[in-house]
Amino acid sequence: MVWGLLALVVVIVLVLSSRYAWWRPATDYKHPRVLMYHMVRDHLPDARFNKLRVPVAEFEKHVRWLKENGWYFATISELENPETLPAKTVAITFDDGFEDNFTNAHPILEKYDAKATLYLVIDRHDRDWSTSKKAHHDSGELKAEPKLSDEQVRSMLESGVWELGGHTRTHANLAKLDDAAKNSEIGEARSELQAQFGVELRSFAYPFGIYDRSDVEAVERAGFTTAVTTEAGISGDVNAERLELQRIKVSGKESLYAFCLRLKGGKRGWRK
Repeated sequence: MVWGLLALVVVIVLVLSSRYAWWRPATDYKHPRVLMYHMVRDHLPDARFNKLRVPVAEFEKHVRWLKENGWYFATISELENPETLPAKTVAITFDDGFEDNFTNAHPILEKYDAKATLYLVIDRHDRDWSTSKKAHHDSGELKAEPKLSDEQVRSMLESGVWELGGHTRTHANLAKLDDAAKNSEIGEARSELQAQFGVELRSFAYPFGIYDRSDVEAVERAGFTTAVTTEAGISGDVNAERLELQRIKVSGKESLYAFCLRLKGGKRGWRK
């Protein structure tokens, strides 16, 4: 009986250690953390993409914890001069352009005097871009999610809370495009957003995190000075990695404890 309980305890400890990697040493806090969000809203029943949906109450817990624990909120453009940033700097980013970024996330960011960077898809309405990566994702789930209107984006930018970044015209899978199409999705889309909202776009996010060296070069030619990936982690040298910055993936299915551990080391568990 005793040995059985002991074995059960050992198994539980091993599972939790593997899942949370609480034992992993913290990455030096002089390195900025970049957080990746998509939506701030309640989960949908039996939905495929609920990991992308961080409930409103949980998002407020994240931002409040950061504020109370002395983190400095930066926009991505501030990372261009990492030597000027304090230790424990965090850059909150949102991909795609879902309406809840304005209706749910924005009031919380304002409440805690936080900032964020929005990577906006231009042609974001009535489109299920998940199929651009995997055809079997053709569920219509992301297509049905309300997207930001141009008026809402302007309000966000005028508030001083948000910075705008590029995320292609159609949330394109860059690996499937020729050079001309890439130029349209990256460079021409940047110019269009700048003209539409009257701001300079300095940062870019690779859709799906899919890119190669030619895409990095295309992003730089387009005039972007930084770019973020979906590679989980914390960039050790922001200047050297400025066009391939790692991000900490924030899941809508994890606890505040898991969130705090990701801030510590950048990854979930001992592998991810």
